[in-house]
Amino acid sequence: MWVQQIQEIQAGNVKTLARAISLVENDTQEGDLILQHLPQNQTPIIGITGPPGAGKSTLVDALISCMISKNKKVGVICIDPTSPYHSGALLGDRIRMSKWYNHSNVFIRSLGARGSLGGLHPNIIEICDLMRVGDFDLIVIETVGVGQNEVEIAGLADVTVVVLVPEAGDDIQNMKAGLMEVADIFVVNKADRPGADLFINNLKNMLTQECTGNKRHIPVIKSIASANEGIVELYVEIEKAIEINLHEDRRLWLYAERAYHLIQKIKMKDIHKSEIRDKIKSEGSNFNLYKYIASFK
Repeated sequence: MWVQQIQEIQAGNVKTLARAISLVENDTQEGDLILQHLPQNQTPIIGITGPPGAGKSTLVDALISCMISKNKKVGVICIDPTSPYHSGALLGDRIRMSKWYNHSNVFIRSLGARGSLGGLHPNIIEICDLMRVGDFDLIVIETVGVGQNEVEIAGLADVTVVVLVPEAGDDIQNMKAGLMEVADIFVVNKADRPGADLFINNLKNMLTQECTGNKRHIPVIKSIASANEGIVELYVEIEKAIEINLHEDRRLWLYAERAYHLIQKIKMKDIHKSEIRDKIKSEGSNFNLYKYIASFK
């Protein structure tokens, strides 16, 4: 069964791919069998991340258009926030990118973050490996946009694009410890807003100071995604970054990082938030967090 499914995915059958993603997303035994027999494929993954309201979805929409014009086949994963109370997710990208859902060269899958703090789905590594088996030229991941700690994308993507807006100027120094350190490319979106040029200059100056020694130059792209401005320039820089990163030790680091996260997840599989919550409720004021944690050591 899994042999046929993998062959169909390799042949570009998007219905089989969609079903396989659902199997993997829901941690089924059939999904595990498919993953264990996946052939190696090095389709580049492009991560699009940044704070909320930066225009990531609009940028991805314009980027897809640019890629299609270059005769590329694109797989897109859009992560949406999940409610911590009822576990539901508003998969808004189904609306924002609706024009691509029936395009023969575009496959879009929306996923809920399911409480992941890094802006990604808990099974994103497996889902990406599954999509890599498909006949895509590029895979794009748009993260939730939870803020400065959204750096897990750097452990998954071959190229990480950090999207900022001019209003982020006052917080630029604070961002250095989070999003600022994972970028291969910066995009200052909504660059028609006041203060954009000053923000871009400050960002470039900061990067010039940071990129000393063996550190690679990090480009800063000025864009207005809603008007399709700066998108071609961004795509050119993405292609350059892919070429550089595929020939560096980065890919080994990425692979080790993925292995670490998967092993960590397996070790945590029998720990459920609902059970922890029930234990806290039953013990009330007698519940000791650190004694509870020590019971797992």
